[in-house]
Parts: sequence; structure tokens; C-alpha cells
Amino acid sequence: MSSNEAVRVTRLSNGLTLVSETMPRVETVSFGAYVSAGTRHESEAENGVSHFLEHMAFKGTDRRDAATIARDMENVGGHLNAYTAREQTAYYAKVLKDDLPLAADIIGDILTHSTFIPDELERERGVILQEIGQANDTPDDIVFDHFQTTAYPGQPMGRPTLGTEDIIKRMKREVLTGYMQHHYGPERMVVAAAGALEHDRLIELVERHFRDLPEVAPPPPEASRYVGGEFREERDLDQVHIVLGFPSCGYKDRLHYPSLLLSTLLGGGMSSRLFQEIREKRGLVYSIYSFAHPFDDSGLFAVYAGTGEAEAEELVPVTLEELRKVQTGVTQDELDRAKAQLRASLLMSLESTGSRTEQLARQIQVHGRIIPIEETKAKIAAVTIEEVQEAASLAFRGTPTLAALGPAGKVPGVAEIAARLRA
Repeated sequence: MSSNEAVRVTRLSNGLTLVSETMPRVETVSFGAYVSAGTRHESEAENGVSHFLEHMAFKGTDRRDAATIARDMENVGGHLNAYTAREQTAYYAKVLKDDLPLAADIIGDILTHSTFIPDELERERGVILQEIGQANDTPDDIVFDHFQTTAYPGQPMGRPTLGTEDIIKRMKREVLTGYMQHHYGPERMVVAAAGALEHDRLIELVERHFRDLPEVAPPPPEASRYVGGEFREERDLDQVHIVLGFPSCGYKDRLHYPSLLLSTLLGGGMSSRLFQEIREKRGLVYSIYSFAHPFDDSGLFAVYAGTGEAEAEELVPVTLEELRKVQTGVTQDELDRAKAQLRASLLMSLESTGSRTEQLARQIQVHGRIIPIEETKAKIAAVTIEEVQEAASLAFRGTPTLAALGPAGKVPGVAEIAARLRA
């Protein structure tokens, strides 16, 4: 049991890990199954299978067709959804507390008894192709895929989560069922719940509805290898969309929290350096922000900006100057403000059963244990100016990755960017 008595972790007889948190002052429960299988676990030939599988899970089981799955959940006012990420696929529901048995039943059913009916598969193939087309038509969305591919070229970590049109068009039913049989086992899954629940009752539900998971032993994913470089695509758009990034650290790195605080003070809010200097003082953008994206074995730190063709010529040098200055010039006031923002964001998220469910699952998957909130707060509080500056230096002196989409002729290349940062 966790030091927080409301949080309990149980390893079931089949190897499945169950974690829950009782939140007595709410009337709802969030329940989800989090699979350690995502884009980076796919081969090149099956790129997009994790996402395709996520779609197909709702299209029918031995006991329910697609309409019945939707109707059963919405008959009780619940919500059912899923997402695919690079290291994880999640299936989750939010229901009133009395309907937790239904949520466990449906999610267990779709993960153990999906039928992959050919007609449904063809319909969903068309839906995914439409989704890929929509992403390609959304420059401030697709630019991040180009950025990821450029940062990690020729490897699973860099491939698009949606897959490509060619691969999705060719993907056979056997690829989906085979991938599920190889990855969707109890050792690769965490079931998590938070809200108005009783853990012992939850154990009974999960043992019943997840007992048919197959035994799996997939090979570890290919190690990520940051390379960096440049992607540039001219499009007839009003804005050029720019993502400029660098190698950073993973979840378990000692600079994880300094990197999060660096992102907050550099481009994480209206008081951040980039927002103040580039939007408020110079009016060069409507949107600019930074983000730290950790993975299990690596990470990225990046800045996104959308700006006009003429403004891009000024925007990039000003941004680079801020990246230079933050390596040596962090102040105690802005670090304290960033700590307050990060701490508040963390505590506010704990009030949501959905956010808490996801945090519990991720902590088990990454760290193998539940991290008490007091421990996290202490780690944030302990971060020093020197550590934030070290995180900045480690990132911004690395090889840059640039993705630019739109009227990008005045955006400097990575060689010039690197030279400016090292000058």
C-alpha cells in the first residue's frame, strides 16, 4: 500500500497491475487500461497499427456490436474514449460511481474479445485515412509530426502516430490481431481508477473482466537516438509554423524537474520570457510556447511559434537570444514563479478523477511505484537556479531540430541556428 492510504496497488494473479485512489467527496469514477505499447513499439511495416487498433477496439466484441458499446455507455451518461501516444495506448471511461461495473466490463470486453469484423475494419480504415488527411491539412498540427521525424529519423520514435496513407491502406486484419496478441498482455498493462470506489470491489471486477488477457513477452523497444536536422516545406499559408527543438532528458533523469521549470519560465505562460519579449513587447506572434517532452529513455525540449513571413526573420534571432540568456541568467523571482505554476498545475490536476487515473498509471509504468504528492512537491521545491541553467545549457548546445511549414523562406537553417547559439 502507498503511504497515502487512499491509494492502493495490487498485482493480480495473472500479472496485471491494478492501482486505485479513493476520492470520497466525488460522485464519479474514472477507469482506464493503459497499455505499454505505442508508436515506438511498431515495426516500420506496421506503423500506425497502435492507433488503428485503438479505433477498432470500439467496433465490436463477441457480446456487443459497435452501436451497443456506445449505447451501453451513454445509457448511463458515461463517457468512453481512447488515445494513442508514442509509448502508450489508453482506453478509459468516466461514469457515475454506481456504474463502475459497467465501465470495467466494457473496457475489459474490448481488450479481450474484440472481433475485428472485416466490414467494420474497412469502414474504420476510411475514417483513419480521413484523420490523416485532416492532420495534413492542419499545419499547426502536422508540423509536430515533421519535427518528431526529423529529431528521430529512420527509427520508431520518429514515425507518425497515425501511420501513413500507404501503410494504412495495406494493413491487414492479421496485423492488428497479431499486434494485440503480442503486446496486450497483463505484464504490459496497468489498470487504474480514481474516484468514489472501493479497491477490494475493484479487484473483483478487474479479475473477472481482464482474465482472458494473453501472456506476452514482446522484445524491448528500439532505443531512441536523437539526431536532429531540418525539415522545411513551403506552403501557401498566411503563417509559417515553426518548431525548434533540442535533445533533452527522460522521466528518470536528474534534470527532469529542472527541465519542466525551464519550460515554464521560458515559454509556459503569459509571464514567461518568450511570451513577454516576442508577443507582448514586439507583437511578432499570436502563439508562442515551449514544452519539455520526456520519454522513457530520452526527451525533447522545443519552442513552437506561428508568425507571418516577414516577422519570421526577426522572430528566430530574438528567440535564440532568449535561449542564450536563460543558460546563465535565471533569476530567483522567475524560478519561484515557475515553481508556483508547476506546483499549482499539479495540485489542480489532482481534483480531476481522469487526470488522477492517468497519473497513477503513468507512475507505475515509468517508476514502478506511486510517487507521493509530497515527494513531488519536495523535488520541485529543491530545484536550484544552477540546475535550470544546466538543463538549458544541455539542451540548447545540442544539435537543433527545425521544422518549418508555410512561407518559410526567411527562417534560418539549423547551421545558422546552431552557430548563433554557440557564439
